[in-house]
Amino acid sequence: MRRLFSLFTGALVSVVASAIAHSASHVWATYNYYNPEQIGWDLNAASAYCATWDANKPLARCKKYGWTALSGLAGPCGQASCGQCLRVTNTRTGAQATMRIIDQCSNGGLDLDAGVFQRLDTDGSGNAQGHLIVNYQFVTC
Repeated sequence: MRRLFSLFTGALVSVVASAIAHSASHVWATYNYYNPEQIGWDLNAASAYCATWDANKPLARCKKYGWTALSGLAGPCGQASCGQCLRVTNTRTGAQATMRIIDQCSNGGLDLDAGVFQRLDTDGSGNAQGHLIVNYQFVTC
């Protein structure tokens, strides 16, 4: 009984630590043509969910990181995720990028701006498959 309790407690601590860290592993990441450079980094022009709250932020803030949509597997979702940043790592190659959440998606993972997707897809396998498998962690912007 004591061993079972110890195993249960260890598993619970692991789940809580993961929730506190706001990270997810082996997440499906697709791409979206937000084209921020072509639309002047305008969240309204991108029809992004977060435009309601973040469209009037300074241009320098909008340009600092690539854009992504999040389906909320770990960490805050909906309005609470808007403007937050993620460090995303391609599990196959180790390539990393930091990006800002500007939208929601329903693919069960991330929907990266195509430019960010290409930067992470250093070996071309993501382009060939139409998706990457990534890990992400919420980080300070």
